[in-house]
Amino acid sequence: MMIDNDLLASAEWRKSSFSGGGDATGGNCVEVAALADGSFAVRDSKNPGAGVLVFPHTTWLKSL
Repeated sequence: MMIDNDLLASAEWRKSSFSGGGDATGGNCVEVAALADGSFAVRDSKNPGAGVLVFPHTTWLKSL
């Protein structure tokens, strides 16, 4: 799925409050953002610049 970089730039990323700290000793979690086009983006909370996986709305809902 191709995604517009503007959608990612305006995304509000969230992660679980159970993920712990964001340093090297904790925070083993992913961040999720609902994008303006209805899709969902997922990234590594410890390395957010490493890349993003984007899922269409229906695929995201089926995964829950």
